Formats: sequence, C-alpha cells, structure tokens
Amino acid sequence: MFIPSLFRVLNGKLRPALKQAQLVPRHTPASRGVQIRAGSSHATTVNLHEDCLELNYQGKPVILNYVWLRDHCRSASSFNAQTNQRNLDTASVDLNLRPDNVTVQDGHLLITWPAGHVSKYNLSSLADNSYERRKQCAVQPCIPWNSDIYNNANVTSAKWDKFMSSDDELKKFLQNYLLYGIAFVDEVPATVEATEAVSKRVSLIRETTYGKMWTATSDYSRGDSAYSQVALDRHTDTSYLQEPCGIQVFHCLKHEGTGGRTLLVDGFYAAEKLRKQSPQNFKLLASIPIRHEFIEIIDGHRNHLIGIGPVLNMYPWNKELYMIRYNNYDRSVINTIPHDVVQQWYVAHRELTEELRRPENELWVKLNPGKVVFIDNWRVMHGRESFTGVRQLGGCYLTRDDVLSNARGFGLEA
Repeated sequence: MFIPSLFRVLNGKLRPALKQAQLVPRHTPASRGVQIRAGSSHATTVNLHEDCLELNYQGKPVILNYVWLRDHCRSASSFNAQTNQRNLDTASVDLNLRPDNVTVQDGHLLITWPAGHVSKYNLSSLADNSYERRKQCAVQPCIPWNSDIYNNANVTSAKWDKFMSSDDELKKFLQNYLLYGIAFVDEVPATVEATEAVSKRVSLIRETTYGKMWTATSDYSRGDSAYSQVALDRHTDTSYLQEPCGIQVFHCLKHEGTGGRTLLVDGFYAAEKLRKQSPQNFKLLASIPIRHEFIEIIDGHRNHLIGIGPVLNMYPWNKELYMIRYNNYDRSVINTIPHDVVQQWYVAHRELTEELRRPENELWVKLNPGKVVFIDNWRVMHGRESFTGVRQLGGCYLTRDDVLSNARGFGLEA
C-alpha cells in the first residue's frame, strides 16, 4: 500500500523508454546497476533511471530524485554543519541534473555530479528520510487511550520539588505528555507564582487576549462560559485562532464548594475509532474547513477572533492525525460547505461527538490545590462538571513548538 503504487507507476512508464534507449549511468555498467553485499542477507543495489535512482536497501526499495539528492548534499560547500543550514542555492541546481558516476562504498552512496562535485550520503539516513519510509512512520508516536487504558497504564505524576530540580524528572514528564497528551505535577504551591514557575519549566508561556497567566472565577468577568459555574462539555480551547494554543495548563488554586471535576477525553482515540468505522465521515471532517469565532465586548475587552480549519487535521503523506479543532461553543456559522454536502457533514460530526461522549472514554480528575495538569490542546479535550461555591482556577497556555523542542533536547521523539 505504501511504496509499490508509486514504484509501479514509475517502473511502468520508464521501463519501455529505458529498454529502447538503453539508458546507462555514464561511468557504470548497464542495467546491472551497482551491487554490493555488506555483511547482511540483503544486497544493496542502485539502478539509475531518467530523473531518479532506485536504491534497494535492506530488501526495500527507495526512490530518490536526482535534484533532491543534490539539494540534500551535506558537503561543506553545500551545508553548514555548525548551523545545520543549507549553503547551496537550490534555485541554481539544474533541474535536468544527472549523475556522472554512482558507487556504493562502506555503507555510503557516492555520487559524482557534472563539473566534478562529489556528494556522499549515508545509506541508512537516505532510507530513513525517504518518502517510502516517512509515509510509514509517525511524526509523533502516541498511545491513544480511553479511561481504562490510561488508568491501567499507572502513569505517575511528577512531584513539584523534584520536577523543578531534576532533568530526569522533567524528561519522564515530557515522555508521558507526548504519549498520552496529558501530564500532571503534584504538590505545587497553590499560588499564581508557583503555577507560572512550573509552567515555565516546561515551555514558554504564550500570551493571548487573556494575558500570560490568568485566573478564572465564576464572576462572568469575560465573555466566555468558562467564567461561570455551569458544566462545560468536552472541547479544545482557542479554536478561534488560526493556530490554536498548543498546551493548556490548569491549577485549581481554591475551591470552597462542591463539584467542579475536570473532564479529559483523548480526541485521537475517538477520531481513530471514527476512521475505522466510517472512513468517509472521517475524511469529510478532515477535508472541509469550518469557522470558529470569539466575539467579546465586555468591560473594555474588545475581541473578534476567527480561526478556520477542519475539525480533524492530518499530515497528507502518512495520514497521521495531529490536531483536532472541536468546540461546539465557538463554532461559527457554517458557510464553507456546499448545500449537498452539509447534511453528511452533520452526520459525520454527530458520529464523532457520540464517540467523544462515550462514558468509557471519559477521564474525570479532581483538581485540588497543588495538582497541576498539562493538556495537549491539539489532542485532548477538556470540560468540567458544574460546581458550587467559590472556585478559582489559575493557568496559562504554552507554546507548542517550545514544548516539543524541549522534548527533542532530551532525545525524545516529538
């Protein structure tokens, strides 16, 4: 499913022309290609075609375009190894470029280009970065979960003192966050200052219309239902931004009353169930962009924010889901769907909603003072039950890029 379709198309189109023209590499034998055996059961072979070479590495085909190969040369003149930036002017590369010579030596592919430039590529790196390999690999591996899966995993919370002083503890926290989309820190002092400190330990704080650090009570001081005592259904935050905030941080600083438990639902788990059960409905939610909108004119706050994008967002090359934009409160007028499709969109949205609302998918957590939760706002939805009494919630949004950068610094796959 992954490789052969492209390969068969190329092979079917090129084979007759190759046979007629007897295209050969300029300094290598004809159709035999280049073949070596390097201590494995699979031979490494290279066959040259009109605009690409076919590398058979460890028994699997990899197709590499000549211009792509020249563009990805890592010689000193083409690439700055200190800054990890390209020196080569890609626009200067001849789009009809062909190699003069190709050899395989000691686990490397060596190409001599016209004018004598030599490029050297690690075979393993070429295979890992090929389209054939990338479409089979997740950009960010994760563990989709319902409440039983998460509870049975016995994921431990970090402890404030150790978390703030130990990089090993931070690394374990980040690994949990990457795998499950949520992670907790316990025993945090119930202050805005401590909440800010524990947040900065993970990433940079993203300033929004709510500021950097915010506190929410049921005083209706902002034009948002979060500033009330009513129950909130599962949703992602800031769906009305073109780039929704990546991480949501919550810390219950005070609660003198009842209720108010936090609801967490893994949107990826529900979406993958939808993909399996109703692939056409999944595709519809992943292909049609809709509007979300936030309008606030209250106590000097004047905001009108609009974000546009599909409910489900996935990478086109491997179909991996990377973001859900789901907020029934902030979804705006639906005017981006043709009249003959809108009914089916509602059917698809309803099916996703039913999956999200299954009781077995709900993880309920009581956020008492001291317990801070970090939520992947592109994946895990949150909500709450109604509450009584005085409840003060503190928190912030974190920049997603910097969380992932921090994780990669520890060697984690993110």
